[in-house]
Order: sequence, then C-alpha cells, then structure tokens
Amino acid sequence: MARTGPGERRESEGERLDRLWGELLREVRVVLAGVQLLFVFLLAVAFTPLFTALGDVDRAVYVACLLLGATAIGVLVAPVGIHRMVTGRGLKFEAARWGSRLTFAGVVLLLGMVGLALLLVLRSVPAISDTAALVMAAALVGALMLCWLVPAAVMRRGDRSEPDGGSHPDDRRRSAP
Repeated sequence: MARTGPGERRESEGERLDRLWGELLREVRVVLAGVQLLFVFLLAVAFTPLFTALGDVDRAVYVACLLLGATAIGVLVAPVGIHRMVTGRGLKFEAARWGSRLTFAGVVLLLGMVGLALLLVLRSVPAISDTAALVMAAALVGALMLCWLVPAAVMRRGDRSEPDGGSHPDDRRRSAP
C-alpha cells in the first residue's frame, strides 16, 4: 500500500490508477457535454437566415470556431478510444497519462472555441464595434484562462511527482506528465 497524498489515503498502485482513470473519465464527461452543446449551436447557425448576411471575416471566424469545436470533441473522445484499445494489457498508467494530456488539450481547444464563438456573436451586435468585440472576447479568454489553467499551473510549479503525490514504480524511466 502506498500513501498517495495528504491525509491518510492508502491504496495500492492498481487502486490508485483505477481511481485516477475514473476521475479522468468523469471530468471528460462534463467538459465534453459543454463542447458538444456549443458545437451543435454552431452547426445550427449555418442554417439560419442571418448566416448569409455574415461577411468574410465573420465566416472565417465561424469556420475556425467550428473546426476548433470538432477538434475538441475528437480530442476529448480520444481517452475513451485509448481505454478500449488497451484495456486488460497492463497499460493503465500510460492510458491515464495520455488521457490526461488529451483532456488538457481538449480544454485548451474549448477555450479557443468559446473565445471565437463570443467574438462572432459580439461582432454581430450593432452597438459594439469590432475592436470592442475583440477586446471583450480576449478579456473573456483571459478570465477563463485564469480559472481553468492558471491555478493548476501554479499548483504544479515545482511539483514533479505523479498525480496525487504518488509515484509509479518505473518513475526512473518516465518523465513527469
């Protein structure tokens, strides 16, 4: 049994990996639902009468946003594919590590998608200039980065251990996630 973090939690390496994997899949479920919902709304926009009124810049923003959304969905579904492909092969540590990386990439893609979607909507508001729309969208992306990414980066700073403070038996051969 290994102590895996603050407090008295004691779990075997297998129990720890099962817990980490379960937590990761729950996190993916939450973020994937948000990405899919925004993506569906973006798809619906193309079938509205106002879509034909979009200028070239707005169409480019729309396409970029749509591509970020499709990519985010693909990246966030990837941990499930990994799990299906390696289940029962003793690769849970690697699967959890890759799943964690892909989930982080999906969150970054979602951040870009939300920023572009907001920019697209704000540019269509007559009372808001294009510059103001860009500033507001950038401010929102900055605020979301402060919430979604900065706290984790600060917490990880200087920490080279595995998630939850545990270590993998082969840490000598593995780099930090």
